[in-house]
Amino acid sequence: MISGPNRTIRLTAAAAVALFLAACGAKQVVVQGNFPKPLMEQTPLTLGVVYTESFANHEIYDEAAGREETDWLVKTGDAQVEFWDTLLGGMFTNIVHIDSHDALHAVEQDIDAVIIPYVEDLQYTIPLHTNVKVYEIWMKYRFRLVTTDAIHEHSDGELTYDPNQSIADWTLSAYGKTPTAFLQSDEEAVNLAAVVALRDAGANFATSFHRVPAVIEWLETRNAITEVPAAALNGDSSGTPDEPEGASS
Repeated sequence: MISGPNRTIRLTAAAAVALFLAACGAKQVVVQGNFPKPLMEQTPLTLGVVYTESFANHEIYDEAAGREETDWLVKTGDAQVEFWDTLLGGMFTNIVHIDSHDALHAVEQDIDAVIIPYVEDLQYTIPLHTNVKVYEIWMKYRFRLVTTDAIHEHSDGELTYDPNQSIADWTLSAYGKTPTAFLQSDEEAVNLAAVVALRDAGANFATSFHRVPAVIEWLETRNAITEVPAAALNGDSSGTPDEPEGASS
């Protein structure tokens, strides 16, 4: 959709993976940033964390629509893992990476539950035919909190879960905008917008986790209720504005 000088792009992670091989000649960004730990009381739980292959290698590819535009390949996977490790490690007493059923079996007696994050959708706007390097990114996450015996290993080695054994299932949105137009490159502007979006996702997660009804019920059974933080991250977050048409939370 073309709207004035900006074009809004809506891509799913699955579509991005399918388009990866077409990325020759694209502008490439491997997202990197500084991610602070949350300033909050830790919840006394040990959580297993499953990063699916699509999450740990998350990337988006946007093919140029015309000669005057450029292909884009933005890789967020490493930053996603680094960021959520930092956030979850600060929120809970302990986190344990689960990358196989054998790894889960070795520690399942020590784990209270397993959390699985997904990137469901990503949208961004890019400035066209202008020298203003301000980019905006919207992200939609889905989180599933499940019991340890809900995790199973698929024939291809990918970990899956039984939805009937889900403790909680919820979504949240995040927004990031390049904080300044005076940058040397478009790549730097995209990177900064992605970093701001990740920080916003973390602030939203940290302040909403203890408000998810199914999570509240589960925490009560674990005697793990803690005070909900007023400010979760050591950094500014402007909150998530209304999403563009077609996005949902």
